Amino acid sequence: MRKRFYGLKKPKNARQSWNKYNLYNLTRIKAPSTIVQTYFQQKWTAKALTRAYHGETIREKQWQRMFRSTIRSVVPMEHRYLAGNDGSEQALGRGSGLDVEPGREAPPVLRTPYMNMVYSPVERRLDTAIFRAMFASSTRQARQFVVHGYVKVNGKKMIYPGYQLNPGDMFQVEPERVLFATGAPKDKNERRAGRRLRQKSSSSDSSDSSTSDAAESPSATPKARENPSKPTPPKDTKLELTSILAQAKNILSTDSSLAAKRKQDLRAFQRLLKKTLSRSITSTGLTDSLDAQLLELTSRLNISSPAPSNSSDSRAPNRSEQSSPSAPRLSADDKRALRTALEEARENPIDPSKPYATPWRPREWMSPFAFIPRYLEVHHKICSAVYLRHPVARPGLGEVPTPYGGETNGLAFNWYLRRR
Repeated sequence: MRKRFYGLKKPKNARQSWNKYNLYNLTRIKAPSTIVQTYFQQKWTAKALTRAYHGETIREKQWQRMFRSTIRSVVPMEHRYLAGNDGSEQALGRGSGLDVEPGREAPPVLRTPYMNMVYSPVERRLDTAIFRAMFASSTRQARQFVVHGYVKVNGKKMIYPGYQLNPGDMFQVEPERVLFATGAPKDKNERRAGRRLRQKSSSSDSSDSSTSDAAESPSATPKARENPSKPTPPKDTKLELTSILAQAKNILSTDSSLAAKRKQDLRAFQRLLKKTLSRSITSTGLTDSLDAQLLELTSRLNISSPAPSNSSDSRAPNRSEQSSPSAPRLSADDKRALRTALEEARENPIDPSKPYATPWRPREWMSPFAFIPRYLEVHHKICSAVYLRHPVARPGLGEVPTPYGGETNGLAFNWYLRRR
């Protein structure tokens, strides 16, 4: 991993990260003092601050090649306004055109923050776009996802974090990685449960291998092979389904002589397997249908609403009727609440094998960073996003998110402009 030449806990060091120390540093950012500094020192200080936030993993020479002195911007040109005005109202109070009426002030004109667009080429990088789309908690983590092969661009795996996105490109991150990056970490008890589950699965795998070796050994008698003393444990259903899914993918990728109908059937089979694997398997052995689960739970629950009784003898038959499994046990509100709980358990189950806390919940200190830039279109359900266009500056808004003001970014722009 690249050397960490910036620390998060040091003051005045803002990074593209959801870390709580970084959030504290972002709240403390102030414009650097320029009272006793020369112009060269002002530019160097501004360059150091802004480069620490925008592209900390990019080498300086690489950034100098990416730097552009031209800045993209747009000007709103509404056709109704252009048809009704000749432009003279733009010169109000400047000695030409229309004059300002006495007692009135000229309407404020929104300035275009051009200097906030200095680092717009960095926003085209794949790792930065993944961080802006909220698929990773930092640009370093987004870079790790790309290098490890968890990211696709236009349907193809991309392992280069510095890939420059073009307008219309779609990138996708594996949902499990996104859940890990944006979800809360496990606490001590959840980590212990995960370790126990892994130890149990490893011990069962070792016992399976030992029994298979003993059965296949030539020294074993035929009777021992036919009638083993200990029954073989059942295989893991999830592992079997995963192996079947891998076989289907292998057939699709290697066999080029398959008919189109056969390929469609295999893809539909893959989708069905993925849904089965993602579905939670409860310990009560419920059926797949939600209505069937609801009926089975209501039949298994022995809950009856108590009714006021005057005499125990007169209510004895009613109690026996209420205890019968055919009679309804829950009210309509209880059934609705039970159905909602079942839906939540299906969509967000408890799974100790996951590397994040389950049921999934967002990590702490996430809300201040929960925004999507205008140049991205994000679909969080499938963990995909489209790079619509390059970021531009418009009156009153610069589309590149930056914690620094226009003066600081302008000094950094002048530093790199001198070196071009």
